[in-house]
Amino acid sequence: MSETGAVRSEPTPFEGGPMDGRVLPVLVGATGHPPKTYRIPVPDPAGGPDTVLVYRRVPRGHSKRLGIPQGWKYAYDPEGRDTGRPKWPWSRPDATPGGKPEDTDG
Repeated sequence: MSETGAVRSEPTPFEGGPMDGRVLPVLVGATGHPPKTYRIPVPDPAGGPDTVLVYRRVPRGHSKRLGIPQGWKYAYDPEGRDTGRPKWPWSRPDATPGGKPEDTDG
């Protein structure tokens, strides 16, 4: 098995939620960016199902001239919804407002 070299990580700040103000080393991909979502499982002390904290990657700041992101940080997402699929314009929404129509025979 060949060596892949050193795995790169980047100290990334977290904002909002229980991790507010903490800086953790997050692995970066081949492009040098951390993952778009970061999930932190928190075990339940009573032995129930784990609670998962979801953080979304947002730009830390932008350069003045070109508007290029100057790094990344994670912002807390209290809803924690993860669709796991691309958001194409022709994709159907997740939930239909108002429920099903009464007449299904059409």
